[in-house]
Amino acid sequence: MGITSALYSGVSGLNTNSQAMSVVGNNLANTNTIGFKGARTVFSDLLSSSISGSGGMSQVGRGVNMSVVDNIYSQGTFESTESGLDLAIEGQGFFILKQPGNETMYYSRAGAFRFDENGYLVNPEGMRVQGQSYDAAGALVPGDPVDIRVANVGLIQGRATTAVSLNTNLDSGEAIMPLAFDVADPNTYNYSCSTQIFDSLGNPHLLSTYFCKTGQNEWEWHWSAEANGTVQSGLGGQLYFTTDGLLTDTPGGTTPAAGPIVGVVPAIDWQNGTMPTPINLTFDTTQFYSNSTVISQSQDGYSAGQMTNIAINNQGAVVVSYSNGQQVNVSQLILARFTNPNGLEAAGSNTYIATNNSGLPRTGLPGPELGKIFTNSLEMSNVDMGAEFVRMITVQRGFQANSKIITTVDDMLNELINLKR
Repeated sequence: MGITSALYSGVSGLNTNSQAMSVVGNNLANTNTIGFKGARTVFSDLLSSSISGSGGMSQVGRGVNMSVVDNIYSQGTFESTESGLDLAIEGQGFFILKQPGNETMYYSRAGAFRFDENGYLVNPEGMRVQGQSYDAAGALVPGDPVDIRVANVGLIQGRATTAVSLNTNLDSGEAIMPLAFDVADPNTYNYSCSTQIFDSLGNPHLLSTYFCKTGQNEWEWHWSAEANGTVQSGLGGQLYFTTDGLLTDTPGGTTPAAGPIVGVVPAIDWQNGTMPTPINLTFDTTQFYSNSTVISQSQDGYSAGQMTNIAINNQGAVVVSYSNGQQVNVSQLILARFTNPNGLEAAGSNTYIATNNSGLPRTGLPGPELGKIFTNSLEMSNVDMGAEFVRMITVQRGFQANSKIITTVDDMLNELINLKR
């Protein structure tokens, strides 16, 4: 009976070491698979009988068994790539994917994404990446994750200018202007500047601002714009300065204003079928003894533009760039994290499915908890080839040792049979 038990112990060793060699082979086969997580085998001994001896009862082992195959979710190294849609996660998070027409959620560490013909962000197998959409105001839409899609691949409409900001200096050494302002006569104003603005259809126009010194520390500002060949103009208001050359709210004031002075240019009829819109003109102006100059200027309108690029930034936001300089956030990638990632079930194609053992996923935006996003990068396999070759040698030797047990037991049985001769 004891000899036969040894025979079956050897058989169990052959089986478990064969399974271990399969795990090692799978690890080595996937050394270049992006996002792949290597596995290890954990053996356990078998105790199934007891024997009685002069020293008392003892236990006899019956061989070895495969306890579990553990996935090793350590961080893989990053490979730099040329695609702005390639992503890697530093941390414990997973990308969330769905098959079209299937509500099952898949999870993956492989971030080789691209856009399909319908504008969906997908992996190489066509699974759609999940995220949250931005609304027209640039805020995330609450709710469950949805397919990330860039639907508008054509023109983005223009936007009418509603605010212009001028950071200027007006020369305190300028003479007081005695003549009434005339937009056509440069001798009736001390300084002027122009800003390109846009109407509601995205057509560009020039809005000119004129400054006339009317007294010590007092200036008038006027505006003009050409609409379909007709020049429209008007008085905008007054600017007052302290004796230190800083803006103040009242004539002769000694206290600087709390902030820039805001004037209003009335709605301009561009005579081209667009909506007349008033413009807030913000003056961040000084009056120092230096040449009058525009230090900086800005406005919030833009023309229509064509899409030039789609990229994903380090916050996981899908950003569409247009030829007019505008960038629009379309969607935000969502990551998932599991309490027990070893409980995930492999589903092939670098994906996993949640199980009762893995627990429910915790989903949210990329960050310190769920993982940071790196663009133009892919996470490589975390398999250590050196360690796998060492493991291969030990598994091979284990297999050889167990096969030797079987041949030795066979020789012993042969001797036992020969006793009757």
